[in-house]
This record gives sequence, C-alpha cells and structure tokens, in this order.
Amino acid sequence: MLRQSIRRSIEGRMAAFPRDMAAHGRFTPDMVRTFAELGFLGIRLDERWGGAAMSLRAYCLVQEELSRLSPILSLMVSSTSGLAPMAIQRHGTAEQQRRYLPQLCSGQSRTCFALTEPEAGSDAAAMTTTAHRVSGGWQLNGIKHFITLADDAQLMMVMSITDRAKRARGGVSAFLVEIPTPGVSVSRVDRTIGSAAWTLGEITLNEVFVADSQVLGDIGKGFSYAMASLDEGRLNVASICLGAARWLLEASAAHATSRVTFGAPLASRQAIQWMLADSATEIAATEGLIQAALEAIEAGGSAGALASMAKLYASEMAFRVADRAVQIHGAAGVLDSSPIGAMFRDLRLFRIGEGASEIQRMLIARSVLEQVPN
Repeated sequence: MLRQSIRRSIEGRMAAFPRDMAAHGRFTPDMVRTFAELGFLGIRLDERWGGAAMSLRAYCLVQEELSRLSPILSLMVSSTSGLAPMAIQRHGTAEQQRRYLPQLCSGQSRTCFALTEPEAGSDAAAMTTTAHRVSGGWQLNGIKHFITLADDAQLMMVMSITDRAKRARGGVSAFLVEIPTPGVSVSRVDRTIGSAAWTLGEITLNEVFVADSQVLGDIGKGFSYAMASLDEGRLNVASICLGAARWLLEASAAHATSRVTFGAPLASRQAIQWMLADSATEIAATEGLIQAALEAIEAGGSAGALASMAKLYASEMAFRVADRAVQIHGAAGVLDSSPIGAMFRDLRLFRIGEGASEIQRMLIARSVLEQVPN
C-alpha cells in the first residue's frame, strides 16, 4: 500500500522533474515546493518538526521509488533527512533542533555534509580543516571539496579538527555553519557526468567564526557521529540503485517485446533473454542484501558488513543493468535525451559516493578475516 501510494504521488506530480533538472541545472523552487507538499522533505524527522517520522525501511522505500524516475531526486530527500539532519535530531541541542529541523521539513532549507577535502577523500581522517578556540566560540579554516549540492545548501555540517593529537580518535568535531556566514564561500562548483542538477562544490572556510551554540553534540565526537550513520547512508544508496535498476529492467523488457527485427520481437532472441535474466537475478539478490541489512538494524544491532555488501553490490549491479538496457535499446539508448542514457550516466556516480567500491571491499574483507579463529 505504501509503495503504491508513493508511486502514484511521484508519477502524478513529478513526471516532468528529470526534464526540468536538465533544463535548469538545479532543483527549482517549484520542485522543492512539490517535494514539501507531497511530504517527502524531512521524512525521517519527528512529527513535531513537521516530518513524517518514517523508519529507515520506509525511507529506503521512498528513495527506491523516487529513483525509478531519476536517481538524482533522492538527493533532495537526503539533504533534509540524511546524515546532517539526523545528526541534528539525535545530537543537537533543543535550540538547534527548533531552529533548523522545521525549515528542512518545509523546504526553506537544505543541508550539505562537509567532510571531504582535496587530500582527504576515502581517508577522511587525513583532513586538515581546523577549528581553534576563540572568545565565545571557534574559528574554522580549511577547504572542503566535492561536497554534494554545496551551492544549494543553507546549512552545512562541517567536520573540523579540534585536537591534532587525537584526530579521528576523539579529535574531530562537528559544527553547524549557516550559508551565508562571513568567511564562507562556495569557491567552485563542478558538474558531474550525471544530471546537471548533481553538483559538487568546493567550500572555502577563511577565519569563520562559529559560536559555541553551533557546535553539534560534544567536542571530539564529530567523527563518531558520522561513522555511526554509515550503515544508513549505504542502505540509502543501495535502495536508490535498486529502484533505478527495477525501472531499467521494466523498460528493457517492454522495448524488447515491442521492438521487431528480422520479423521477430527482440525478446525472442536468446541473447536478449539472457540480459533480462541476468538483470532480474541481480536485482533480486540486491533486494535480499538490503532486507538482511535492514533486519539487522531493526533487531537493534549494526548492519556492518551487510550494509557494505548491499552498497557495493547494488551500485555495481545497477550500472550493469543500465549498460544492458542501453544495449537492448540500441541507438535510442545512447541519445542525450534518452532516460536510459541519463540513468546510465547518473548511476555511475553511486559507485563512488558513500564509500567507493574498493573501500566497501576492504571493509567486507576485514569483517571476514575478523571471524577467523585465533
């Protein structure tokens, strides 16, 4: 019932969004308003802030359904219900929650998570952005790099070193920095190979004063807050990839059935059938990994390696499904205006975000080796 309700809302009100994003290169105010009216903003935040208080499972379902239309639509939901918003709900002061969470639910504000730096990507502990104690607060200096939707955010969760000796082991703190704030500039905005609406920004922090009231949670706990949300972020990506792959398979099967070559439908060719069979099998396997990880979290534990497996397999699976879809559609699949081609380009990005495939394999292997008896 929930899935069908979500799908009707998306198909009824958002069908033109992929075209609008391509035309404008961003999420337009009308699009944000529609997200808010449909209740897709702040969906994991408490009802007292205007959210829907959805479970992680329901959140993943929303992201899956949105991604049938375009994986990029998921970014709007993540910016109001992802890592930074949930960190504010879990660790923020009452004043921080009152100030920011209602704005996220209404569409007045979006967040970005400023962790990555030019020399600190997968190795996030190598960050160099610092926060020094000054009268009444902190002074931040550094550069954040490849920050998703930095040019569209009104609030940043900035990770900075507050103790060089401890670094990732209790020396990184989280700060809530509003945009605009003196000393903060989005110094560069890059477009990706995917949708024009998926931007990556470079943020320069030059002697930025942040009051004590803008520290998120405890000093020295910032890195642990981010790491504690990794399972959720990885399952979010896995669900996005699953939704996109489902749509691609449906589109491929429909095209193979209707397209006639040499007097027979494409679907009658064994080569095409095997592509469809491989895609269907991999989609089912992905769903099983996501469900297993969700069950582990719902049982009160951590998904751990299961979340890494789901993210790894889903992101690589979706790109394989997209590649097969392009092949099945032929020339129609490589047109710039083709939704198949757009999915192909968009899905490539998810093998990098939320931890690259190589990092996920490293974490999975570590988990396997830890189970070897001494």
